[in-house]
Amino acid sequence: QVRLAESGGGLVQAGGSLRLSCAASGFTFRSYAMGWFRQAPGKEREFVASISWNSGNTDYADSVKGRITISRDNAKNTVYLQMNGLKPEDTAVYYCNTISGRQAYLSFWGQGTQVTVSS
Repeated sequence: QVRLAESGGGLVQAGGSLRLSCAASGFTFRSYAMGWFRQAPGKEREFVASISWNSGNTDYADSVKGRITISRDNAKNTVYLQMNGLKPEDTAVYYCNTISGRQAYLSFWGQGTQVTVSS
């Protein structure tokens, strides 16, 4: 059974930092590119960042480039999102998923983790 468990969200002031984690199970994690997505209230879910299976390639949305870093640990079946210089517009529920290009590959989603940035 596929499971994606996001954690690490919280309430921070603008300029602050958070590190999100996503623990995956039920599939061969090391074989898949992984990505982070986010959904703000009233908006569609959008791509944030991706990382290839071997961490050799990363991709970032323009809105987060330079402030956010994606990484993974295949031994722990976990993908991370280090977020620095947070802005109020980063407020959203953050989700992880396998990814192809900038599109989620699995139709299954975890519960997400809420990030709220106050001004």
